[in-house]
Amino acid sequence: MAQQAYVTRTDIGGSGSERRGSRLRRLSNRPRRSWRGDPGAWSRGIFLGLLAILLALVMLLHSRIPNTVGNLGSLTETFLPWLGVLVPVLLLLGVLRKSATALIAVLLPAIVWLNLFGGLFIDRTGTGGDVMVATHNVNADNADPAGTARDVAGSGADVLALEELEPSAVPVYERALAPTYRYHTVVGTVGLWSKYPMTGVRAVDIKLGWKRAMRATLATPEGPLAVYVAHLPSVRVKVEAGFTARQRDKSADALGEAIADEPLSRVVLLGDLNGTMNDRALNAVTSQLRSTQGAAGSGFGFSWPASFPMARIDQIMVRGVDPKSSWTLPATGSDHLPVAARVQLETQP
Repeated sequence: MAQQAYVTRTDIGGSGSERRGSRLRRLSNRPRRSWRGDPGAWSRGIFLGLLAILLALVMLLHSRIPNTVGNLGSLTETFLPWLGVLVPVLLLLGVLRKSATALIAVLLPAIVWLNLFGGLFIDRTGTGGDVMVATHNVNADNADPAGTARDVAGSGADVLALEELEPSAVPVYERALAPTYRYHTVVGTVGLWSKYPMTGVRAVDIKLGWKRAMRATLATPEGPLAVYVAHLPSVRVKVEAGFTARQRDKSADALGEAIADEPLSRVVLLGDLNGTMNDRALNAVTSQLRSTQGAAGSGFGFSWPASFPMARIDQIMVRGVDPKSSWTLPATGSDHLPVAARVQLETQP
């Protein structure tokens, strides 16, 4: 009798391997049963789908976001690439929610983001270039100005711009950079060091009341080159006022006017503009010059803050000059990363 009961259980349950195979088949079929033919896959996640569409619209129409309230448009454009982080988040939520609607909607912001920034992941760096330029906001509170000077001089730059020079630290930078650069000038809190002779040095009025921008003509072997060094005012994000950048915007307009009046055809702008190339507030400058990072770099080239770079606010921009490569330099004692570029001076007509 016991033997008969045992046989009956074996017949019903099958062998151990058969039972395991049956469980595996059930598990493998479960996701298909939960998605295929499940009307809830389309009705669930509608809110996630709407969020995805909103995200796509913000990225696509960022230039239409008004600046009238807290400079919201400029704030969005400053960190515009980071909106892409929300795409995988929405994708994961759509998978967890088992929502076909959400997953399809997430394709929209993904496509928009790739259209805006996908090209930056194509390595555009090239070889050649007869002049290497670099710029660095050295930070007024830098505890090791001599070390910072040695670091940037060791990069091999032919032309070096420094911003946020504390008057008491200027002699330290001058001594540390003297062995590498024969020519230099400091105007207010910005300075220019060069291996080429410079003339026509003057301050550029960017409507601040103190000197934070300058211009000089460098006598390169390929001919004269106009070099501008600028440190536009800082911006702040305040709860009560939003993105406060009015003074920065005013200075950017003044800098753009000065560059528009530049008689030389070959121009390089070096400096901390406290804004990205996406920020409409810098249009007076960006409409005339092109970014070396966008033309000859790889990736976003974020430069600030040095501990975890989130935005490229330190810029090298050119006109009448052919960028060959662009990159960030290793961190120094500053809260900014230095940025550098190698350019080819085009033949004068």
